Amino acid sequence: MSDASPGSEGAASPDELRAQRLAGLDALREKGIDPYPVRFDRDHSLAELREQFGDLEPGAETDVTVRVAGRLLLIRRQGKLTFATLRDASGSVQLFVSRSVIGTEEHEQFDALDLGDWVGVEGTVMTTRKGELSVKVTRAQLLSKALRPLPDKWHGLADVDTRYRQRYADLIANEDAREVFRVRFAAIAAMRAHLVERGFVEVETPILHVVAGGATAKPFVTHHNALDMDLYLRIAPELYLKRLVVGGFERVFEIGRNFRNEGLSTRHNPEFTMLELYEAFVDYHEMMDLAEGLITGAALAALDTTVVTVDGEPFDLAKPWRRASMRELIAEHAGVDVHPSMPVADVAEIARRFDIPIEKDWGSGKLMLEIYEKTTEGNLREPTFVLDYPVEVSPLARVHRDDPLLTERFELVIGGREYANAFSELNDPVEQRTRLEAQARLGAGGDDEAMGYDADYVRALEFGLPPTGGMGIGIDRVVMLLAGVSSIREVLLFPHLRPEVAE
Repeated sequence: MSDASPGSEGAASPDELRAQRLAGLDALREKGIDPYPVRFDRDHSLAELREQFGDLEPGAETDVTVRVAGRLLLIRRQGKLTFATLRDASGSVQLFVSRSVIGTEEHEQFDALDLGDWVGVEGTVMTTRKGELSVKVTRAQLLSKALRPLPDKWHGLADVDTRYRQRYADLIANEDAREVFRVRFAAIAAMRAHLVERGFVEVETPILHVVAGGATAKPFVTHHNALDMDLYLRIAPELYLKRLVVGGFERVFEIGRNFRNEGLSTRHNPEFTMLELYEAFVDYHEMMDLAEGLITGAALAALDTTVVTVDGEPFDLAKPWRRASMRELIAEHAGVDVHPSMPVADVAEIARRFDIPIEKDWGSGKLMLEIYEKTTEGNLREPTFVLDYPVEVSPLARVHRDDPLLTERFELVIGGREYANAFSELNDPVEQRTRLEAQARLGAGGDDEAMGYDADYVRALEFGLPPTGGMGIGIDRVVMLLAGVSSIREVLLFPHLRPEVAE
């Protein structure tokens, strides 16, 4: 074979290429070569190699022997010389393979390798006359035979469905995909470090819940055979985290998966990652400060800048973020004044002006939220904390200290999208019981997004929850913001898809 680049194995079909490689696999075993050895002891990553030897002059040769490993991405065969590109998780380097150095038999074995094969090599560090850092190979070992050809280097893995379904191939072929996940991992690590530095403790709470609570959403239901009872995949860890604050853990957070049995869209996946945190003795004002620090710090760690671009418009996250009430923002963008104290009929009439469908059980607070979401939220471009939601739509938030019909709750909106939701937490067990009972009545009436009544959580509050601020941040959406992508599937390693249809 004489491939010089991905996709040059002729006009054979994928099935034919796989058959060819299977035949090659059999030939290796007949020669006594194990195509899947148990290990390879390398002493340098390719990034470490470049860091240590990146300043070598063109044409330099060293007597430093290294052992490196990675996947073959490019092979150029030129008679007694072969040049190849080796890539590991940290970077890439050129392999310089000379028949005069490794011998005819080993050179022929190297030339028989295919693109995509994993290879370990030993050799000396050098640079070519053009200054390309290389390893002059003295020994090479096949570490894993690839039976399927790599996606074409120039056309890549372009089909979106295939990219998501075969993420492993996407990560091999597409540098942009690898960069998105580099941003993701760096952002999460930065957020975790930010909280730990401030005395927060990372905890783990149950995934399987007896009661679907902590948020208003439709849950997934599963069955526990040994207990013969239905359980719910958690829609939020909130009620368990606040139990821990009751128990004396004053600053807690969890980064984990939540599950909501709802539709798929560019912003929604039924399985998603949330950062949720609680801090005793503070309110939602401190949560705003914390949100700014977390997201700005994540941007700086992942991008080395605080400037992000949303729909072609740059924003500097380091600038102070606006704080404005929902009522104030509706007045700015819709030109109407709405408040939960208004008669339901009056607010409903305003909603009809904006062609908002109305359910019979909605009160003025729910209608106010619908008006905001229809007329205002999508127009909030710069980072904005939307403050003071109606009590009716905030069953776990404390009543506002200056207005009994509103709560001390905010949502963070950037570019028309919600990124965080936070409260001054409701810690009055009598009031919490009343609100959860109202939620239970909504559920009994057919609202499949209403919270269940969690009697144990109310009991926990009766032991005393101190004044507490709490917040949830959508990790996937933050990564979308930092990576500059518009679909949540781009930032999930394995997004949910329908099963492949058998041909």
